[in-house]
Amino acid sequence: MSLNILVLGNGGREHALVWKLAESASVRKIFVAPGNGGTAKIGGKVVNVGELSPVPAQFDALQKFAVDHQVGLVVPGPEQPLVDGIADVFQKVGIPVFGPSAKAALFEGSKTFSKDFMAKHNIPTARYANFSDYESAKSYLEKIDYRIVLKADGIAAGKGVLIPNSTEEAQEALKAMMVERQFGAAGDSVVIEEFLEGDEISILTISDGYTSFSFPPAQDHKRVGENDTGLNTGGMGAYAPAPAATPALLKQMEEESIKPTINGMRKDGRPFVGVLFTGFILTKTGPKVLEYNVRFGDPETQTVLPLLSEDTDLAEVFVAAAEHRLDSVNIKIKENCYATTVVLAAGGYPETYAKGDAITIDRSKLPKNAYIFHAGTKEEGGEVLTAGGRVIAASAVAPTLKEAVAKAYEGVECIQFKNRYFRKDIAYRAFKLAEQAEKMTQSITYAEAGVSVDNGNLLVQKIKEKVRSTKRSGADSDIGGFGGLFDLKAAGYNTDETLLVAATDGVGTKLIIAQETDIHDTVGIDLVAMNVNDLVVQGAEPLIFLDYFATGALDIKVASDFVSGVADGCITAGCALVGGETSEMPGMYPVGHYDTNGTAVGAVNRNKILPKIENMAAGNVLLGLGSDGLHSNGFSLVRKIIETTNLQWGEECPWDSSKTVGEAALVPTRIYVKQLLPSIRENLLLGLAHITGGGLVENIPRALPSHLQAEVDMKNWEVPEVFKWFGKAGNVPVDDILKTFNMGIGMVLIVEKQNVTRVKQLLSQANETVYEIGSLVEKPADAPGCVVHNATNLY
Repeated sequence: MSLNILVLGNGGREHALVWKLAESASVRKIFVAPGNGGTAKIGGKVVNVGELSPVPAQFDALQKFAVDHQVGLVVPGPEQPLVDGIADVFQKVGIPVFGPSAKAALFEGSKTFSKDFMAKHNIPTARYANFSDYESAKSYLEKIDYRIVLKADGIAAGKGVLIPNSTEEAQEALKAMMVERQFGAAGDSVVIEEFLEGDEISILTISDGYTSFSFPPAQDHKRVGENDTGLNTGGMGAYAPAPAATPALLKQMEEESIKPTINGMRKDGRPFVGVLFTGFILTKTGPKVLEYNVRFGDPETQTVLPLLSEDTDLAEVFVAAAEHRLDSVNIKIKENCYATTVVLAAGGYPETYAKGDAITIDRSKLPKNAYIFHAGTKEEGGEVLTAGGRVIAASAVAPTLKEAVAKAYEGVECIQFKNRYFRKDIAYRAFKLAEQAEKMTQSITYAEAGVSVDNGNLLVQKIKEKVRSTKRSGADSDIGGFGGLFDLKAAGYNTDETLLVAATDGVGTKLIIAQETDIHDTVGIDLVAMNVNDLVVQGAEPLIFLDYFATGALDIKVASDFVSGVADGCITAGCALVGGETSEMPGMYPVGHYDTNGTAVGAVNRNKILPKIENMAAGNVLLGLGSDGLHSNGFSLVRKIIETTNLQWGEECPWDSSKTVGEAALVPTRIYVKQLLPSIRENLLLGLAHITGGGLVENIPRALPSHLQAEVDMKNWEVPEVFKWFGKAGNVPVDDILKTFNMGIGMVLIVEKQNVTRVKQLLSQANETVYEIGSLVEKPADAPGCVVHNATNLY
């Protein structure tokens, strides 16, 4: 292969790319449009094309140049040309491009688009909301109770991110962005995102749309001042591999974020070719994606490219990626090596700064394995002059990070120009982390073992008010002690005639969907419903509830959302949330996962216990109360069908277009307590059946004597679309679906004929729709306890 390459751009990233590509024996010529003072000085096979720049007005000229000079590969450097569609320009004339199409470049061109993509493909990221209307965004800021980050939707030269420290600052920043148009059209739409705390990590991943290769994790320094103070810049330095990204975290980032991103882009019709830059923040609950860029980072490129082994041919790698065969080439990283880059800026950057100052470089003093990459420079009359804010950078590779940093600063001293400025603390976070690790070897706390008592206490304080709202006669709902108390007499019960009834249950695999969608408040309602519905079928009034929440690492937001749902369920059921247990067990559960269980205790007069089997007879009527959907059973089947149909939780729901698939699947189980208690108190019911796992055919017989059979006619109610969709999408046999789902009936009442009118009247007063779904008959020998008619044409 004898290849001509066209590199587009004029920054430090492009100089580093040209430097590495020029080492390839397969490269004949490298044209750089427009290039800088550094690429001008390489000479030999490298030629600057200063009259051309990667702006839309010159796309046709660039295309013609590439055709005329037999260019076999184009490597765009900056993001804006990619967003503007430059890759498509060259591909139209059959020239391979190492860079994404305009459709794929939208991941950097629109933060709104990229955040919605993350939500759709369940990629861990911060909570967020998108706005194109200022008043709506302003109103949203007034409602939220957590610190936020404001991001301009479009490209703003790396500066369209504002981090306010108060609600007042947030409102001012929003106004500057959307009303005063500080970032121009980029701020016409904004993303309001939860502020995440933790180390930031950048991972550059080469992709051909199918396979990928990730460089070692890098960490850069965005702030202009020491200790990350002052204004944001394009980057004042970087180092790699960053120690904060441990092997375990790297594997997690790869499996949970990078691979799903590459696969998601392809599935969405936007296959990604080029370099995907994924910015992560390492939160206490695991790595979360901050943003995507669709090109090499700067100064990360100057840091990671020197880590490539000498036998890795970068030109061959880029061509293979552009031709969707990345797995045909070998990419190797130098073993046991670290790299550091220090950026030298013009005095006054990132605000007003001078240009045109002469730059001198004494290469005789440059250490071995140290490199100089130009950014804001130009060649004029044989002299190299400053031409930008970030002027030039010194990079170095060494066996340890400490040595790499020291070498890079030696390289800095080889470069001189007027009013140069550079940070003197590059990689300080890594050294601080090393100090902390050393201290940990001396003493280990419970928190360092993965359990935070302080977080547990904080959770209790956060949920106290919500729990207190479930207070009722007999219980005070004050949590934080060692148990919950209930006074039966204070609640109006004759203790001589009262029996206590208890139920315990969980939510099941529905929890997995909650964790994959980051929606946690509805499953708390499910937990209450599964328990209190099992109490009321015994004629009992639920009085108190206790919950159990177990996780590998306590996320206060997730836990408080869950408990808030539990409290909402208790309010609906009329019982008091008197206690619970939150258990943090690192190693028992993966990061982001949890399990839960609940216990409800109720009371019933010994003469009103249900079912009253001895009073049941043929001719008794079966009344049905509607469900709200799937409730909390059959979710192993639900997840299997969703998987086989390639639906994503964030996509529009096929059976309810007003919701996403995840939202529709998580609609909570109905609670049937308050609407049933009046009929129970008037002794109007013979029995009740809560329709959970097993469906109508297995749950109704649980309330019947052995000599009676339930006959149910499905013509008597409209089966909700959700069950028809799952039946059809999974080609589920009718007999099987009847034993799995509730089919639209969540509770069945067994009533004597003469009491049906009164029961319907009481339920109607509770705004309940009642269906007369069947009756009891004498059961033939060896016959099932429930027969369902008119189900054959269900879907």
